[in-house]
Amino acid sequence: MPKVLEFKLPDLGEGLTEAEIVRWLVAVGDVVAVDQPVVEVETAKAMVEVPCPYGGVVTARFGEEGTELPVGAPLLTVAVGPVQEEDAVEEAESSAHSENSGNVLVGYGTAAATTRRRSRVRPMTPAAVPVAPPAPVEAAGPVPVISPLVRRLAREHGLDLRELRGSGPEGLILRADVETAMRTPAPASAPVAPAGPAPALAGERIALKGIRGAVADKLSRSRTEIPDATCWVDADATELMAARAAMNAAGGPKVSVLALLARICTAALARFPELNSTVDMAAREIVRLPEVHLGFAAQTERGLVVPVVRDAHTRNVDSLGAELARLTEAARTGTLTPAQLTGGTFTLNNYGVFGVDGSTPIINHPEAAMLGVGRIIPKPWVYEGELAVRQVVQLSLTFDHRVCDGGTAGGFLRYVADCVEHPAVLLRTL
Repeated sequence: MPKVLEFKLPDLGEGLTEAEIVRWLVAVGDVVAVDQPVVEVETAKAMVEVPCPYGGVVTARFGEEGTELPVGAPLLTVAVGPVQEEDAVEEAESSAHSENSGNVLVGYGTAAATTRRRSRVRPMTPAAVPVAPPAPVEAAGPVPVISPLVRRLAREHGLDLRELRGSGPEGLILRADVETAMRTPAPASAPVAPAGPAPALAGERIALKGIRGAVADKLSRSRTEIPDATCWVDADATELMAARAAMNAAGGPKVSVLALLARICTAALARFPELNSTVDMAAREIVRLPEVHLGFAAQTERGLVVPVVRDAHTRNVDSLGAELARLTEAARTGTLTPAQLTGGTFTLNNYGVFGVDGSTPIINHPEAAMLGVGRIIPKPWVYEGELAVRQVVQLSLTFDHRVCDGGTAGGFLRYVADCVEHPAVLLRTL
């Protein structure tokens, strides 16, 4: 008889503890191979596919599309076929929890060594599929396990889970069941004197989950933990725009304004390394980071994301431009991996693309600073003692006051402004 193995949502890494099912890639009765993607999930950082470490026939799926599951919750069960050796199934079960198994998300990688011994398990052919697939394997006890997220949602809205009827497999109570109960009016009862806080305001409620939830958590943490300060300056970007036009006229890949600003940032961080750091409060130490991994804010249909250009300090304008374009396209198509969205040491935020002049950026925790750039527009400007129309931009720097004082932050911002006004300043660092 085939052995039915349970595959659980794997450890997602990068501090992620939950994921939402976006799309099932297999159905009950399908034959799957080892490490074949079986479900597409959305985490707080990216859309990824989850591969199954077992080969066999899918006998059950847990969770509808749109359901949020915590790490360790059952995803599906697979009936594994006959084996040549007695211990092959047990080996497959244990390998699902090893660091080299297929039990990882696409984008984190799967070691080649995982298939060496696991290949002894032969998947069942479609002809061997039982007429009635086995019942789903229960995670613990005779009662279906309820997600901690569902329990918390019910607790926050005063709902007794024992009174709810679950619509999931084996009567599992899903988030949708709790939300339906929240919208269902309570039975009429005798009027009583009001007590406690006022009822919640009526209106559309949008769950803070996925990328939006991650952004909310990160910004709240930044404001709570970081004593930030902001300084700003207007700069004449006429010469910078002229230099860009000359570069593009010379042929080759087109140079973007963002690539020029990124190169200016890396040059400024080389002069003021205090701003390329983080604070370890547990050790009460400032950690100055040797590499510049430059994050840049990108607005997408799924919300704000901050892709990271690795080793930006080693790149010239062309290299920065190519990497910025590649990551921007990946952000628009939703194909950024968690590794491409983490590890930044300094962030560049070009909010001028929204048609605004200024802003006070919120630091991307745990970084120490963020440079904001407004739109570049013609404005009256005193140039060489005469009033003239010049291309003006507002630059703003928000910094962690624990890593440096205002003099250092002001020096950094002034250097950036000098490079914008006189691009030849950069020649010393090329």
